[in-house]
Amino acid sequence: MNRRLFLLSATAATALGACAPMALQTPLTPMAGFTGPSFDGDGFVSFDGARLGVTSWPTQDEPKVVLVGLHGMNDYANAFHLAAPDWAARGIATYAFDQRGFGRSVGRGIWAGRELMSEDLRVFVTLVKARHPGVPVVVAGESMGGAVAICAFAADRPPAADRLLLLAPAVWGWSSQPLPYKTVLWITARVSPGKPVEPPGWLTNTIHPSDNTEEMIAMGRDRLMIWGARPDTISGLVDLMEAAWREIGAVKVPVAYLYGANDQVIPETPSRQAAARLKPGDKTAFYARGHHLLIRDHQRQNVIDDAASFMLTPEAPLPSGAPRIPRPGVKPSRV
Repeated sequence: MNRRLFLLSATAATALGACAPMALQTPLTPMAGFTGPSFDGDGFVSFDGARLGVTSWPTQDEPKVVLVGLHGMNDYANAFHLAAPDWAARGIATYAFDQRGFGRSVGRGIWAGRELMSEDLRVFVTLVKARHPGVPVVVAGESMGGAVAICAFAADRPPAADRLLLLAPAVWGWSSQPLPYKTVLWITARVSPGKPVEPPGWLTNTIHPSDNTEEMIAMGRDRLMIWGARPDTISGLVDLMEAAWREIGAVKVPVAYLYGANDQVIPETPSRQAAARLKPGDKTAFYARGHHLLIRDHQRQNVIDDAASFMLTPEAPLPSGAPRIPRPGVKPSRV
């Protein structure tokens, strides 16, 4: 996900013509014989019979903690491939699934919306808990996945998980975006909602989600990644980010909110505003060398260690010693 892509993709897609309907996935009608949610090889079957891709990194013995991973925009479960083996060695099993519209899951490229994505998360957490009874479950959301997780945990029916780990969550909603950005996007999502656009080359060479060049090249070659997005999908994402920004204070489980000082995707101001709404006692960390993809950066070991500490010993201080995310109006420490 790229913040300038919102404006540029919308501008590129704008065309004269009658308004077209904005697409939104709806629950499927289960096939005859559907017996309910279940794991299914390298996927899982959700509440409506939809099959979503799953990648897991098991522990050698019964895990001490189970992590449910939610990837970011246009990504898929592979987002956790650098961190999960490290966590597995410490007794943390990771199950990550491709959210609807992404990776190997149904409706590729079509926005599923807050309610449907939240329900998939609730169902998946329930399946994981049934597979590992009595083991604490932590949900980790990166970028868009963080926004989905915030909205799910802030709802009246939160997932049955014990803690929430936010990795640079997407909280750059309508309230925080400049007027030209949101105006052009709003119009384009209604004039040509289904015309996918890709970011221009000069932009991809300017905005860096991570300082790990090798990982960025690998992602660019990965056929399960999506490059470009429909304007109505981007509009739906901004709706989701707005809700996450507003509702994060309603999350009742313990939270760790991790953010990088060099994040060029989710701006610092709304991120600081969102973090300031957390409960007293929730943890935050502000990494001076961190970019957007915190668990894929060159400094990722600091984040991986902090995340493992929060999952295994949530009361303990984060081992990196990174300062807390500064409150709005406070000059941040970048040492």
